[in-house]
Amino acid sequence: LPVKKKSRTFYSAEQLEELEKMFQEDHYPDNEKRKEIAAVVGVTPQRIMVWFQNRRAKWRKTEKLNVKGNKKYSTSAALSAPLVS
Repeated sequence: LPVKKKSRTFYSAEQLEELEKMFQEDHYPDNEKRKEIAAVVGVTPQRIMVWFQNRRAKWRKTEKLNVKGNKKYSTSAALSAPLVS
């Protein structure tokens, strides 16, 4: 039997705003908190869990790029600075 894939959940601007606000408060909401968020946003706690997983992945990726960018900048700045003797 083929496994039925869940349809993609599309969030309104208001829902995303609420989810982002919650993400700023806590990156790892527990089961109770997910249920509360689900009630406010109007989707299932399972969808909230997946949204937070995806949002954490995006957050880690941007953090990694920021660190990489800062290191690259500071290294190139150090290399291009004139040597004082």
